[in-house]
Amino acid sequence: MGEHGWEYRRRQPEGTVLYEAVRDHLATLLVVKVSEVGRGVPRYIERGFARYLECGGLAHGFARVRCESELLVTFSCKGRGVCPFCSAKRAQMTAAHPVERVLPHMPYRQWTLLFPHRVRWVGTGCVVPSGGV
Repeated sequence: MGEHGWEYRRRQPEGTVLYEAVRDHLATLLVVKVSEVGRGVPRYIERGFARYLECGGLAHGFARVRCESELLVTFSCKGRGVCPFCSAKRAQMTAAHPVERVLPHMPYRQWTLLFPHRVRWVGTGCVVPSGGV
Protein backbone atom coordinates (compact mmCIF):
# COMPACT_ATOMS: atom_id res chain seq x y z
CA MET A 1 0.00 0.00 0.00
CA GLY A 2 1.28 3.46 -0.83
CA GLU A 3 2.12 6.34 1.48
CA HIS A 4 -1.30 7.97 0.99
CA GLY A 5 -3.29 4.83 1.77
CA TRP A 6 -3.98 3.73 -1.80
CA GLU A 7 -2.30 1.48 -4.26
CA TYR A 8 -2.41 1.66 -8.06
CA ARG A 9 -4.40 -1.13 -9.65
CA ARG A 10 -4.72 -1.38 -13.39
CA ARG A 11 -8.32 -1.18 -14.44
CA GLN A 12 -9.41 -4.15 -16.48
CA PRO A 13 -12.19 -3.16 -18.88
CA GLU A 14 -11.99 -6.56 -20.62
CA GLY A 15 -13.68 -8.07 -17.57
CA THR A 16 -16.81 -5.88 -17.77
CA VAL A 17 -20.13 -6.80 -19.35
CA LEU A 18 -20.11 -3.72 -21.59
CA TYR A 19 -16.68 -4.59 -23.01
CA GLU A 20 -17.73 -8.16 -23.74
CA ALA A 21 -20.96 -7.02 -25.41
CA VAL A 22 -19.16 -4.51 -27.63
CA ARG A 23 -16.39 -6.97 -28.50
CA ASP A 24 -18.81 -9.78 -29.34
CA HIS A 25 -21.44 -7.79 -31.23
CA LEU A 26 -19.77 -4.75 -32.81
CA ALA A 27 -19.13 -6.41 -36.17
CA THR A 28 -22.72 -7.64 -36.29
CA LEU A 29 -24.06 -4.15 -35.52
CA LEU A 30 -22.00 -2.58 -38.28
CA VAL A 31 -23.05 -5.18 -40.87
CA VAL A 32 -26.75 -5.04 -39.92
CA LYS A 33 -26.84 -1.25 -40.15
CA VAL A 34 -25.38 -1.37 -43.65
CA SER A 35 -27.91 -3.96 -44.84
CA GLU A 36 -30.93 -2.28 -43.19
CA VAL A 37 -30.32 1.34 -44.07
CA GLY A 38 -28.06 1.02 -47.08
CA ARG A 39 -25.27 2.90 -45.36
CA GLY A 40 -23.22 2.24 -42.29
CA VAL A 41 -22.97 4.07 -39.00
CA PRO A 42 -20.97 7.29 -39.09
CA ARG A 43 -17.21 6.82 -39.07
CA TYR A 44 -16.76 8.62 -35.72
CA ILE A 45 -19.05 6.12 -33.98
CA GLU A 46 -17.16 3.21 -35.47
CA ARG A 47 -13.86 4.77 -34.36
CA GLY A 48 -15.25 5.43 -30.87
CA PHE A 49 -16.13 1.77 -30.39
CA ALA A 50 -12.77 0.65 -31.76
CA ARG A 51 -10.92 3.00 -29.42
CA TYR A 52 -13.00 1.75 -26.49
CA LEU A 53 -11.92 -1.82 -27.22
CA GLU A 54 -8.28 -0.67 -27.09
CA CYS A 55 -8.68 1.48 -23.95
CA GLY A 56 -6.82 0.15 -20.94
CA GLY A 57 -5.40 -2.90 -22.69
CA LEU A 58 -1.73 -3.69 -22.22
CA ALA A 59 -1.49 -4.83 -25.85
CA HIS A 60 -2.36 -1.31 -27.04
CA GLY A 61 0.30 0.59 -25.13
CA PHE A 62 1.50 1.31 -21.65
CA ALA A 63 4.06 3.32 -19.72
CA ARG A 64 6.52 1.64 -17.40
CA VAL A 65 6.72 3.50 -14.07
CA ARG A 66 9.35 2.73 -11.48
CA CYS A 67 8.97 3.96 -7.94
CA GLU A 68 9.29 1.51 -5.07
CA SER A 69 8.20 -1.17 -7.47
CA GLU A 70 7.63 -1.36 -11.21
CA LEU A 71 4.16 -0.59 -12.56
CA LEU A 72 2.65 -0.81 -16.04
CA VAL A 73 0.21 2.06 -16.57
CA THR A 74 -2.02 1.54 -19.60
CA PHE A 75 -3.04 4.29 -22.00
CA SER A 76 -6.65 5.42 -22.13
CA CYS A 77 -8.75 6.29 -25.18
CA LYS A 78 -9.72 9.73 -23.81
CA GLY A 79 -13.10 9.29 -25.47
CA ARG A 80 -16.36 10.86 -24.40
CA GLY A 81 -18.93 8.63 -26.01
CA VAL A 82 -18.62 4.94 -25.27
CA CYS A 83 -15.94 4.48 -22.63
CA PRO A 84 -17.43 4.96 -19.15
CA PHE A 85 -14.01 5.33 -17.50
CA CYS A 86 -12.79 8.11 -19.79
CA SER A 87 -16.19 9.87 -19.84
CA ALA A 88 -16.31 9.97 -16.05
CA LYS A 89 -12.71 11.18 -15.87
CA ARG A 90 -13.40 14.01 -18.35
CA ALA A 91 -16.57 15.03 -16.50
CA GLN A 92 -14.65 15.15 -13.22
CA MET A 93 -11.86 17.22 -14.76
CA THR A 94 -14.37 19.64 -16.31
CA ALA A 95 -16.16 20.11 -13.00
CA ALA A 96 -12.93 20.46 -11.02
CA HIS A 97 -11.73 23.54 -12.94
CA PRO A 98 -14.47 25.96 -11.82
CA VAL A 99 -14.59 24.53 -8.30
CA GLU A 100 -10.83 24.66 -7.69
CA ARG A 101 -9.67 27.54 -9.90
CA VAL A 102 -12.53 29.96 -10.55
CA LEU A 103 -14.91 30.00 -7.60
CA PRO A 104 -12.43 30.27 -4.70
CA HIS A 105 -10.91 33.46 -6.16
CA MET A 106 -14.13 35.33 -6.87
CA PRO A 107 -16.86 36.48 -4.51
CA TYR A 108 -20.16 34.94 -5.52
CA ARG A 109 -23.65 34.31 -4.25
CA GLN A 110 -26.23 31.91 -5.44
CA TRP A 111 -29.77 33.13 -5.69
CA THR A 112 -32.83 31.13 -6.56
CA LEU A 113 -35.95 33.02 -7.54
CA LEU A 114 -39.22 31.17 -7.89
CA PHE A 115 -42.57 32.47 -9.05
CA PRO A 116 -45.96 30.84 -8.50
CA HIS A 117 -47.18 28.87 -11.53
CA ARG A 118 -49.90 31.43 -12.43
CA VAL A 119 -47.43 34.31 -12.48
CA ARG A 120 -44.94 32.41 -14.66
CA TRP A 121 -47.38 32.49 -17.59
CA VAL A 122 -48.18 36.23 -17.41
CA GLY A 123 -46.65 38.19 -20.26
CA THR A 124 -45.81 35.16 -22.39
CA GLY A 125 -49.03 35.21 -24.37
CA CYS A 126 -49.99 31.79 -23.05
CA VAL A 127 -53.44 31.15 -21.68
CA VAL A 128 -53.55 29.72 -18.18
CA PRO A 129 -56.18 26.98 -17.76
CA SER A 130 -59.07 28.05 -15.57
CA GLY A 131 -58.71 24.99 -13.36
CA GLY A 132 -55.29 26.18 -12.22
CA VAL A 133 -51.92 24.72 -12.76
